[in-house]
Formats: sequence, C-alpha cells, structure tokens
Amino acid sequence: MMSAMYSGVSGMQAHQVKLDVISNNIANINTVGYKAQTVSFEEVYSQTLNGATAPSDSGRGGTNPMQLGHGVTVSSINTINTQGSMQLTGGTTDFAIDGDGYFIVQDPSGAYMFTRAGNFGLDTDGNLVTADGLYVCGWQEYEALPDGTYVFDTTKDPEPINIFSDEYNKNKNNIAPKATENVVLNGNLDASESPKGSGTSDIGTPPETADFTMPFTAYDDLGNDYEVDVNFTKCYVDDSDPDNPVTTWYWEMPSDGSSSSSGYIKFDKDGNIVEEDGFDTKVDVEVTPDSSTGTGSFTMTIDFESVSMYDAESSVNPLNVDGYPSAELNDFYIGADGVIMGVYSNGQQQPLGMMSLATFSNPAGLERVGNNLFMATANSGDFNQAYAPGTQGAGTLSVGFLEMSNVDLSSEFTEMVIAQRGFQANSRIITTADEMIQELINLKR
Repeated sequence: MMSAMYSGVSGMQAHQVKLDVISNNIANINTVGYKAQTVSFEEVYSQTLNGATAPSDSGRGGTNPMQLGHGVTVSSINTINTQGSMQLTGGTTDFAIDGDGYFIVQDPSGAYMFTRAGNFGLDTDGNLVTADGLYVCGWQEYEALPDGTYVFDTTKDPEPINIFSDEYNKNKNNIAPKATENVVLNGNLDASESPKGSGTSDIGTPPETADFTMPFTAYDDLGNDYEVDVNFTKCYVDDSDPDNPVTTWYWEMPSDGSSSSSGYIKFDKDGNIVEEDGFDTKVDVEVTPDSSTGTGSFTMTIDFESVSMYDAESSVNPLNVDGYPSAELNDFYIGADGVIMGVYSNGQQQPLGMMSLATFSNPAGLERVGNNLFMATANSGDFNQAYAPGTQGAGTLSVGFLEMSNVDLSSEFTEMVIAQRGFQANSRIITTADEMIQELINLKR
C-alpha cells in the first residue's frame, strides 16, 4: 500500500509538470516566435516478483514475468518546431523566417544566441538589435561587381550589423561622389530631316541650330555637376547603292564646359546604327570643367548603340548616366534575400549589410535561455556556419511580417483536461491507499 501511495504521488507530480508546460504554452499564445512544448511520461521502475519461465518437458507451460511498477516520471519535454503563422505588421525591421533557420544574435559577452523572433529595431548608434538590445548578426563586407550587383563574403563569421558604420566603411550615413564614366543614349533621330553636309563624313560648317539637342548632367570626382549638351545634325545620305542607302549624322559636344568633341554615326536603310571605321558607336569624350570649380578634366564614354533612325520625331535621352554627387542616407529597406539597402538623397542605393541565418541538425536539441533565445547544445549540433537567407535550407525572409506562436489553443485545452483528470485520478490513489492503511490500523482496536 505504501508503494501505491508513492505511485500516486509520482503520478500527481508528473501531471503537475504536464500542466506547467501546458500553462506556459497558453501563456505564450501571442509570443513572437514561440515554439510550443509537449511532455512525455515513462514508467519509473518495475520490481520483478517472479521471473519468466520456459515450458518444461514435464508438461508445464511457461510463465510470464510477474512485475510491479512503482510510479511514473517525466521522460522528456520536447519542443515542437512547426512553422508558426505569419502576421503582417508592415514594420521595416520586422522579419519572419519561412523555413528552418534561426536569426543569429550576440550577447554582451560575444557569444552567439539564436531566435525565431524577428521583431528587431535600431538603436541610436545604428545597430540592428532585438527587443532586449542584443545585436543582430550578419555580414557587412561585400564586393561590388561590374554589373551593379553585390556579393557578400558569407564564409566569414557573422558580426553585429550597424547601418551607420562598420570596420569596412566608417561613415555609411553619406555616400561619396562618383565621376561620370559612362553615358548610354537611347532613342530616335528623325529620318525626315534634311541633310546639312556635303559628304558622308563632311558636315562642313555646322549650322548654328542642330536638328536635335540632348542635355544631360555629368559629375566630376568631387560631385560637381556640369550640364552637357549633345547636338545631332543630319549630315548626308549616300544613295550610291539605291538598294542600300546609308545616312550619316554629325554629333557634337559644344566646347563650353568641355573640350569640343564631335564625330559621325551611320545608319543603314532600316534605321539601325552601323559600326564601321570612323563611325564608332562608343566614343571616349574628355570633359574639361571650369578650373575654378572642377577637379580637372575627366573622361567618359558615350554609347550610341541604342540610337535608331526612323521617320518619327527626334527623341534621344540618356538611358543611363552613372555619375552622381555626394548624398546623405535617407532610408533603408531589407529584401527577402536579407540584404540591407541604403537609399540616399541622390537616388543611389548601396548595401549596408546582410542578415544571416543558422541551421541545426536537431533544432529540438536547442536549449531555451529566456527572452525568446536559444543556445546550441551537444545534442542540437554545433553552430559552425552561418548562411544567407534562401540558401542551405535556412529558409527565406518575409519582411514586414512576424512569425507568431505555433501553440494550438484547442489542443492545449484538451491536454489541460487530460492533465487535470490524470492528477485527480492519482490523488484518488493516495486517498484510497490511506483509507486502506487506516483500516489496517483499526484492526488492532
């Protein structure tokens, strides 16, 4: 009977733990990134009263072991790592992970911690931080490629992200000026204009008024801006081959504010520009600013390849001019790839950093340390490598969303009733055993 009482006590204790876990799940029903837990029980110990026997040759059959259990204990409290639902917030620094990854944060000692709660913000120094002020980690060193894209070195250890400055760029609040190097033109020159020259490559004295003038703004190394005009004048139509007439246009950049540059471009009968000796479609032009304001001459390439000639009103525009003045950081945004892009007052954009994610071979083995944080353990697998969002199964980022708790309230209420009834049933074991012991005591009277 004493064994029965101890079994009842262990049952009550086990179901109390189950109720504790359920209550914690329900309490965190609205906690960002919370992962629900479940409880499993196991038998404590079985006392063997009689062992098993095999059938004998004397005609007696075998017997099963006779064992007596001594209660129950909690075998495990496991984390359910299912995906939580996404809640739209619209916050610039709110993130939800759609996948198995974890955000990487750094505590004051420099140790890495991990979380699914993406409700981040900025502190006064420009650090990306959690709600408790821990630094969110990623990468900030990158290489700018010729095609305008950027590649971050994701093989390095993640470091705290600061959008204002880092060891690679001490002042990201401002962007340095860049001299104009390439100007790409796009549009049409009117084929119906009258020729003004006397030969394929002979404009003679250019008329005072060009057929079309295209202005654009160029910048020197200090960010000084210069208004530059490109004048187009129809020069000559060579119809010596009636089936394949060619038309030349004279272009000129006036000398005020730049060295006087000029040349010819040629079009075939279909209005497509033609590349030939003496008719370059890409031309290097030296710009010589006023010495009182500029930095000296600088060279830029004018690209005419996208200019055509049809019987329509002339309209040539600068498709791309790559120079710009200095500017201040106005805003930033973060894409689904985790790249933080700064938006500057001159319209330019520049990477400020990239968020990183961690994955584990056994996420259920992570240890909870409070404040929505986890730490790696011997059974979770080591944290050896951070990954860019969208790679290595880390999951993608949903910007402006938060991952809500994955607690199923209906399931928790059901488990609560089961825990309550289990606790009540075990309490009855104790009261019943107590009554039986009382009866034994009463036998002496």
